[in-house]
Amino acid sequence: MIDIVTIASAILLLVGSVFTLIGSIGIVRMPDVFTRLHAAGITDTLGAAGVLLGLALKAGFSLLLVKLLLMLVFLLLLNPAQSVGKGLKNQGLTIY
Repeated sequence: MIDIVTIASAILLLVGSVFTLIGSIGIVRMPDVFTRLHAAGITDTLGAAGVLLGLALKAGFSLLLVKLLLMLVFLLLLNPAQSVGKGLKNQGLTIY
């Protein structure tokens, strides 16, 4: 019998994979730097967060859970797409 944790883990893994796929398509199709950074941010935060949360649910209460949650915290705090966008804006690159 499948329990609730397995179903929730599968849903989070699927949602994370879908957001990663949507973000990677957006990186290829978007016209300029800032909209590509937006697509990269979707891939970076929602995609990876969904996958990490799905794996954390599957891991149960163990040291692996702590490691996965630390990875998620560092990922959300040190978002590279946001840093690149701020750097481009500081250099004077505008949208139009």
